[in-house]
Amino acid sequence: MAGYVILHGEVTDPDGYEEYKAGAQRLIAEHGGRYLARGGAATPVEGDWLPRIVVVEFPSYDAALAFYHSPEYQELAAIRKRCSTSSVAVVEGLPTPVTPS
Repeated sequence: MAGYVILHGEVTDPDGYEEYKAGAQRLIAEHGGRYLARGGAATPVEGDWLPRIVVVEFPSYDAALAFYHSPEYQELAAIRKRCSTSSVAVVEGLPTPVTPS
């Protein structure tokens, strides 16, 4: 089952955030992840949401957790926290459905 890192936030220092984005993009790829959504248009329709939404898919829930807790990402997270307000969750995906033959 895939694992997902989901972030919603608001960038408060766009110039500083560029350093985070560059490092995160490289590290995500190294951990087998891929962006499914990254800061495009988002329209909150219920509840309180911050304007930036990022969804990253990893091969497994454990891989997503390993990425988030890695020392390399935690260094980048310090930059993200300094340059934005955000919340992050690691979410387990659903099993891949079996397609009838």
